[in-house]
Amino acid sequence: MFVVADGAALPTLTVAVLAHNEAQRIEACLRSAAFADQLLVVDSGSQDGTVAMARGLGAEVHSYPDWQGFAVQRNRLLAHARGDYVFFLDADEVMTPAFAQELQAIVRSGEQAVWSIRWRMLAYGCELKYFRSQSQIERLFVRALLKEYTGVVHEQARLHPLPGGGAVPRRRIRERLLHHSRSTVRGSLEKLTQYAMLGAAKRAEMGQRGGVLRGLASGGAMFLRLYVFRLGFLCGGAGFLYCLFVALEGFLRYAALRYDRDHLTGRVIR
Repeated sequence: MFVVADGAALPTLTVAVLAHNEAQRIEACLRSAAFADQLLVVDSGSQDGTVAMARGLGAEVHSYPDWQGFAVQRNRLLAHARGDYVFFLDADEVMTPAFAQELQAIVRSGEQAVWSIRWRMLAYGCELKYFRSQSQIERLFVRALLKEYTGVVHEQARLHPLPGGGAVPRRRIRERLLHHSRSTVRGSLEKLTQYAMLGAAKRAEMGQRGGVLRGLASGGAMFLRLYVFRLGFLCGGAGFLYCLFVALEGFLRYAALRYDRDHLTGRVIR
């Protein structure tokens, strides 16, 4: 694939970003990744200047307004990626200098693996300092090992095996990525609709049943886990709102699964 040796070219990195009407956040996101050999953006039909801003910041931008789901858009990013490694960065995320340094060190190492990230959560203008975010999402790949993405929401990467047939090792980046999860209540309401309906569509495909009681059980358990056991209650009003909206998503996906079942689709407009 590539060789790391004295006098040889070092592996290259593509930072790939999905965007849709992200004019307020795309600058901070892309500036934090300016060190990449290829800064790549796939836009889903923005109408707020996102594309012009991204190009002005040196990104290579491709527009695909026919939204067909996150997996399809990530596969489109992958098709345009030229780096030996691909790091998928969301438009509401920012790399700290320490995170960027660790990422570059991994790329220079030439290791054949997949790396997951963890977040430092920010919501409603506040960092949720005490919130125990346990999300670990695979984001850094050797491009030649990444076959495709599948799934409507919370998409999954499918990998080629290592040469010789071995399983691809899993690693974790130690530094945390800044995640501006929810900036405003209005934005949270819009995101709530999208993710609740996508989650309902996914569960419909799996043959699951919905209903109010199932929704209450899912949403109630989610709120208890986030607000109490993951210490959201220590993060003030911002922590309460964050946990509430995530729990509402859990409730509404099962309500929609019962009452909107004949109208569910994975192709939710972003």
